Amino acid sequence: MAGSKGSKYYDVFLNYKIWLSYRDETILDEYLLKLLEAIDKSGSLMTASKELKISYRKAWGDLKKAEKTLGITFTDKVRGGKSGGKSILTEEGKNIINAYNELKNEFDVSLSKVTKKFFNTINK
Repeated sequence: MAGSKGSKYYDVFLNYKIWLSYRDETILDEYLLKLLEAIDKSGSLMTASKELKISYRKAWGDLKKAEKTLGITFTDKVRGGKSGGKSILTEEGKNIINAYNELKNEFDVSLSKVTKKFFNTINK
């Protein structure tokens, strides 16, 4: 919100996105974070991709591309058993989620202050 109720810019908001890129190619963004969180919750890349309404092939490819570029492994596969295999997040995968969320929270706080100052100035 850009000002008090009734001010000229009351319904104007600052929006932003955070992503990591390598050589002009996105490797880590909110989409990949949601994919990792969905894998962590469901224990399955297939289920996570369905939840996000993307193909398994796209999810798998995006995950592998980010892993290769960053030099880390996000998931481990546990094979077989009565109920089939599953995917679990590695510590690095969990750390990426936590670090990204902390970064986003810090951006939110900082941008809130700066945005408030900006709109206070233009609402004069």
